Amino acid sequence: CNKRVTSSFCFCFVCFTLPWQCFRALCCKGPPPPRPEYDLVCIGLSGSGKTSLLSQLCSESPENIVSTTGFSIKAVPFQNAILNVKELGGADNIRKYWSRYYQGSQGVIFVLDSASSEDDLETARNELHSALQHPQLCTLPFLILANHQDKPAARSVQEV
Repeated sequence: CNKRVTSSFCFCFVCFTLPWQCFRALCCKGPPPPRPEYDLVCIGLSGSGKTSLLSQLCSESPENIVSTTGFSIKAVPFQNAILNVKELGGADNIRKYWSRYYQGSQGVIFVLDSASSEDDLETARNELHSALQHPQLCTLPFLILANHQDKPAARSVQEV
């Protein structure tokens, strides 16, 4: 009779303890630590592919992509961080306002169309140099993306 009581007690103790430990391990740790967030600015001439790039990073449908007029903000989630990207329109009449959106940025994505005309490439080069010299951006990391590499007229990295 003592064996029965002991084995029942052990069985009940195990049945109660294991689920409780699993419950505590899964549910009682509290919320996961927040992922760090970084504020980036994405610039480049019109048609360079800024909106398409961000849509792709956000796993959005490539259909119905419309060129950005003014600016847009997208949160791009990654496993270990979230990138809050301010995409600034690249039209001639908007580029002069880019610097108003630089404050608080922690990095820059500069997108250029590697298959564009020589004139557009020169304009992109000038805008890039201007951004690299801007007091709010000159110390930040830059990612320069030569987009449209799939087009026949695309230039190589050395040519860009």
